[in-house]
Amino acid sequence: MKIYDVKDKILGRMSTKIAKDLLRGETVIVINAERAVLAGDPTFTFKHYLQRIQRGDPTRGPYFPKTPQGIVRRAIRGMLPYKKERGKTAFKRLKVFVGIPDEYKDKEYIQVKEDVNKLRCKHITIGELSIKLGAKKRW
Repeated sequence: MKIYDVKDKILGRMSTKIAKDLLRGETVIVINAERAVLAGDPTFTFKHYLQRIQRGDPTRGPYFPKTPQGIVRRAIRGMLPYKKERGKTAFKRLKVFVGIPDEYKDKEYIQVKEDVNKLRCKHITIGELSIKLGAKKRW
């Protein structure tokens, strides 16, 4: 079991490493999902995610998440072959949490090297994005 702390980590780069671990058969737990970072202009990122949410029919889908844990899960799912059996079982081994649950407070976390200090562009955290999209702040 691997526990990733994604505080101030770039979402896409972190997602690829997590997806590889999932495909290897490991159980992965992601904590501090609201503090992951999306690189790029915040207004463009917000418009992009808002367009994804407003796309389609609200009763039939496609459905896009607004919550931080949902956005992170969806990003990791995009790195997996989730329509095939191998990807489905890998995706079931993923757990994403906002904040740090009590049972994982004393454990060691894996730190991914790519963090927000490497970025030379504007960025937005997943928590800020989800609040702008209309999610209720429960973290």
